[in-house]
Formats: sequence, structure tokens, C-alpha cells
Amino acid sequence: MSGRFVVVDVETQKGFHEVDRKKLHLLKISVACAYDSKTDSYLSFEEKEMLKLEELLKQADLVVGFNVRDFDLEVLAPYFVTPVKNFPVFDILVEFEKIRGHRISLQSLAQATLNVSKSGTGWDAIKLYAEGRIDELKKYCLDDVRITKDLYEYGMKNGHVKFISNRDYQTHEVPVAWGNALLELKKQKEAEGAFPTSLF
Repeated sequence: MSGRFVVVDVETQKGFHEVDRKKLHLLKISVACAYDSKTDSYLSFEEKEMLKLEELLKQADLVVGFNVRDFDLEVLAPYFVTPVKNFPVFDILVEFEKIRGHRISLQSLAQATLNVSKSGTGWDAIKLYAEGRIDELKKYCLDDVRITKDLYEYGMKNGHVKFISNRDYQTHEVPVAWGNALLELKKQKEAEGAFPTSLF
């Protein structure tokens, strides 16, 4: 695929034990991180810099993430002028769930597919923010962005990803046709007049 994609991940100031799960905007951004394929660079943004992140996402042909549609973008929504539903999104979790019929953790996919592990958990990230350890928080968030980017590129290149089942603890291979999914997204957005024709 040609075109510019941006991988995004956010960390929050609060956890689900503090706010209603139906009001994700109340979690508030601690930091957000991104990978920009155009510049092959990793970027981090603090809460006061969300408009810079919005400008980056507006320039992307595709916004890639893990659970980005129902979580990250919903947390970002109050900070953006652009309605988050306007961004062309590819959500690895959503695509996996379409095939397998169940959700999966980023850690499970990363360990089985890439032989790497996340550097922490969401709870660790909230603690880092509370303790003012922002540089460590950015590193954690960037690690998740890197894993998500590598998973996306692996699936595109190899036509499958792998996960470790929490039922039999075995590694399973899952065929993915992410290129086809992107073509369908392109057709849909072009029909709506809201998708760059440079994507492919």
C-alpha cells in the first residue's frame, strides 16, 4: 500500500475504576504517541499538544491503532475540532474480532507474532502519570505504538498474524486480508467523498 499512515496510541490520566465506561472522555489524556510513515518517525504529545496530533491525523491517509476506534479516538474526541468519526481508521482489534469472533490483547498478538512483549500495562501508565514520570510514560506509550505498527506491517506483508489462546495456551495463526479490507474502506470513503484518492 502506498500512502501515508499514522499509528496512534493514547494513555489516560484516570482509570475505569474512576469514571463511567460510557464516558471515556472523562479519562483525559496524559500522553499520546504516534508513528508517521511519511517521515518514518515516532512522536509524543502531552495533553496541551493535542491540536498538533489532530493536524498529524488530518494529514494521514489512514489512522492505524489497536482498539483505536472505540477507545483512543473517543478519549481524544473532546480535544479535537475534527469529529473523530471523520478519520479513516484501521483498527487491528476490530479486524481480528471480525475473523475470530472474540477480542484479544495486544500482548497476546505481540508475543505470538513478533516475539516481543509490552513494556507495561495501562495501570502502570496511570501510575507513571500520577507520579509525574512523564518521560517514562512516553517511552511506554511509544513502545505500544511500535508494537502496533510492527503488527500492522507484519499482517499486511505476510497475510496472517498469530495469537496465544487463553483457553489452550497454544499459538494459533489467523489469516488476514488487511489489504482487501483497506480497499473496501477506500471504496466506502470515496463514495462518501471523504477519502484521499492517493491512498493506493
